[in-house]
Amino acid sequence: MTAPASRPPLPPFTAESAAQKARMAEDAWNSRDAARVALAYTEDSWWRNRAEFIQGRDAIRAFLERKWQRELDYRLIKQVWAFTGNRIAARFAYEWHDDSGQWYRSHGNEQWEFDEHGLMRRREASINDTRITSAERKFLWPRGANGDRRPDDHPSLSDLGL
Repeated sequence: MTAPASRPPLPPFTAESAAQKARMAEDAWNSRDAARVALAYTEDSWWRNRAEFIQGRDAIRAFLERKWQRELDYRLIKQVWAFTGNRIAARFAYEWHDDSGQWYRSHGNEQWEFDEHGLMRRREASINDTRITSAERKFLWPRGANGDRRPDDHPSLSDLGL
């Protein structure tokens, strides 16, 4: 059996490494590449996402594929709330629209637990959706070859009053 791949930064986290880990997660999720995102989780990773319980990397990948078929033009910002040892608590917001063109801003909190290789073995997310108009959107960076990565100079959640 081969050793799992390492996904730095590794625990225990500092303020800097926790922020780096959150930004790496944000960048991956903004790519909307379910296979890429799933590689950040252990093979047996356990999730609670809203009221859905998911276990295993393959199930995570399938969940994300379904999610991004429904949540169109998805753009996400994550921000570290707290960290200790091998755990990070983050808050996030993302904007998306459905196939009818209705825009939403989804707000949430997640708790992450990592293994010694920096892979996430547990994720618990609570999320609420709010209808918004197109004019109320705040996540307006352009789509691009970089997987829709938020520009470094784009305001954070706190800067946006979210």
